Amino acid sequence: MVSTPPPPSPHRLAQQVRERFLQVLDAAVIELGERIQTHLTGQAQGGIRGATLADMQRAMEAEAAFRRARTAWVTAARRHWRDALTQMTDSRAARRSLPGDLGLVDDDSVERKIAASRLGAAVQDAAGAEFNDLRLRMQALERSTDLPARDVLRPDTFAQQLLKAWRDAGLDRPMWVLVHPEIQAAMIERLVPLYGQANAFLIERGVLAEIDLKALVRRGDGDAGPVAGARASAVAGARDRAAPGPAENAASRESGARSGGAGLFGDGRSARGDAFTTHGRANAADDTQTPDVRHSALARAAQETRMMTAISPMTRVRQRAHGVLGQLRRLLTDQLANFDLAAPAEPPSPPLARAMAEAAPFAVTELLDRSDADVTIVQPVASVEAVATRLRQRATELKAKAERPSEKATIEIVALMFQAILAEERIAAAIRVWFARLQIPVLRLALAEPDFFASIQHPARQLIDRMGACALGFDAAQVGGSRLEREIKRIVQVIEQYPETGRRVYQLVLEEFKKFLGRSLTEGGSAQQMATLAQQIEQKEALTVQYTIELRRMLEPVPVPEPVREFLFRVWCEVLAMAAVRRGPQAPDTLRFKQAAADLLWAVSPKADRSERGRVVQQLPTLLHALREGMEGLALSTSDQDAHIKVLNDAVVQAFVSRGEGLSAERLAELSRNLAGLEDVVSDDAQGDVLLDPGVIELMFGAEGDALEVIASGGSQPGEGMLHWAGELELGAWFTLDYLGSVTQVQYVWRSKRGQLHLFGDGSGKSYLVQTWRLASYLQAGLLVPVEDETLTVRATREALARLNAEPDRLLN
Repeated sequence: MVSTPPPPSPHRLAQQVRERFLQVLDAAVIELGERIQTHLTGQAQGGIRGATLADMQRAMEAEAAFRRARTAWVTAARRHWRDALTQMTDSRAARRSLPGDLGLVDDDSVERKIAASRLGAAVQDAAGAEFNDLRLRMQALERSTDLPARDVLRPDTFAQQLLKAWRDAGLDRPMWVLVHPEIQAAMIERLVPLYGQANAFLIERGVLAEIDLKALVRRGDGDAGPVAGARASAVAGARDRAAPGPAENAASRESGARSGGAGLFGDGRSARGDAFTTHGRANAADDTQTPDVRHSALARAAQETRMMTAISPMTRVRQRAHGVLGQLRRLLTDQLANFDLAAPAEPPSPPLARAMAEAAPFAVTELLDRSDADVTIVQPVASVEAVATRLRQRATELKAKAERPSEKATIEIVALMFQAILAEERIAAAIRVWFARLQIPVLRLALAEPDFFASIQHPARQLIDRMGACALGFDAAQVGGSRLEREIKRIVQVIEQYPETGRRVYQLVLEEFKKFLGRSLTEGGSAQQMATLAQQIEQKEALTVQYTIELRRMLEPVPVPEPVREFLFRVWCEVLAMAAVRRGPQAPDTLRFKQAAADLLWAVSPKADRSERGRVVQQLPTLLHALREGMEGLALSTSDQDAHIKVLNDAVVQAFVSRGEGLSAERLAELSRNLAGLEDVVSDDAQGDVLLDPGVIELMFGAEGDALEVIASGGSQPGEGMLHWAGELELGAWFTLDYLGSVTQVQYVWRSKRGQLHLFGDGSGKSYLVQTWRLASYLQAGLLVPVEDETLTVRATREALARLNAEPDRLLN
């Protein structure tokens, strides 16, 4: 008779799960290194959809660094991972013997824990019930309340070892950001099925084949009966079912086939059908019965931030605006029989058409006193009140002429909207009275196009909203005779001259007003100088990135010493870009710097011939002078210049003793031609971001510190919604900026051609320059807040609805 070996103890069984888990992921690190290398290579070659030139530049540098450090990273990651199990055991013993210790944690450790918690949360979300069930089964085996903090079964523990190895290999955090999505995807692919295999391994050995839902309810310390019972049954099952009977084996084989096998854990087959049934009941049960997965506070905060920024605030503003227009449609539908905004509009009834065609009994601007043809002087309160009174009288006269209820309702709603606009005291009176002249043209348009009440995208609404948003921040004392007032006056007069063109005239003048804002907001004064400066900064950064990419391609087949290659990519490409921006791409100095790059490549190539070495010695002083001149244009310090020159001199000395093949005359001529035409590769890139360094900007471009503030710090991590909102901001809009403890009202006056840089002005000559990512981070943190979160016409519609809800009879009477 063959004796059956005794079943393993519960603690030994738990240890086996961890050891097998460790073994699988140890082998997976090698594959992960290959995936990271492939991922970075694809990014460097522009294989990622939507990648910018700046992204490609960073990926090229990261790809080269990881290629050098890949072996060291894989070795360190496997070592840390193997040590993790020992450290977990040691930490358990330390907790039993010591009360704990307190100490300072360095920033690098905190950053690693944050990144690891993000990866761990993503894996736990993907694993779902598999991780929860494994956690409960391990708790039952070990009679514990939860997995240890450093348990190798926790996904963030594996992530921490990868991050520690990343640091040990000399790789920095920006490089990790590039590969984080790929590592997350690889961890999910590997860990999620691994948790399922571990569950199958434990179920086969009788550990909680069916999880008692009562054990999942949290209780106080004194009420642990069901939990204790679950643990006891798990331990008993692990002993009693070490040798399952034939029927159990058959059920296990059947369910194991459904689950796809148990992999490394699968010397037995799992009864997964029962487990999945249990999960289904758990999901259908009350929330209190859901297994508690203890995400860190950081992970929860990150999840909440993602939820809050899923859509941009501008999108939420539009949703609220659609809600207001929806209320207006329902009001009209309820009050008017057979009213349909989508139906073609009928011509106005004859009496109303004749009344609207007649000249108005007054022009609202007659109440304005004029000192000359352009400057308007207005007594704000008296004039605006008189205008509102006469417009109300005019609306009453037109309602009396109207024959159809829909016409009366349209007249009343438009009148109430313009009454609300005239009552907007934050807009200067000189601007409001010009808005008043639009009431009759807008009424004519609303009668002909009922969708004026249905769409926030109607050009008439957009025009009034845009003009109102620009006028909100102006001081009433400064508006008279301003360019903004003259432009609004011109637009109103154009609309009045073409009453029969419908929405086309509104669309035309809206586009003209947008162009006016693009010109006028930065025309003249310091704002124009700052906008020109900012455009040069963006152009220089774009050229630097594109020059670097093209130079990498040019030098790929050319044997160049690594220090020289790094100097050309990191320093000289920026010199060429600066020269192209300040002097022009074909200016003599720019061409001289391009030729210096070709001369340097020739000088550091092997020189076996004595005559070639003599030519290098003769040309070297001129070459070094050109290199220093270029670096001075970047405001590099003398010590930095000396360090670069020393590296290049060493490369030249090495070339003298090298016996390799140097650059041929044909290859050198080809490189010179390609360098001279380097700007031919430049293309417009509408995406990306520019890194702003206030000190470098001042040194390179001579910007006055008092006139320009470069916002290069502050804010919080922006989400996709905020980045989208930052790209949607409209020129002319006013914001409240909280910068360095000072709160200022600023106007959005300029956006660069590629949309990477943005300029705000405070109206007193001071400008604030910010790049897109930082702009989104200020919006995210509430440091940059729109003065208005509702457009002028939507707010006017809301007030009109309030009046009509309070007095329903006035709609038709």
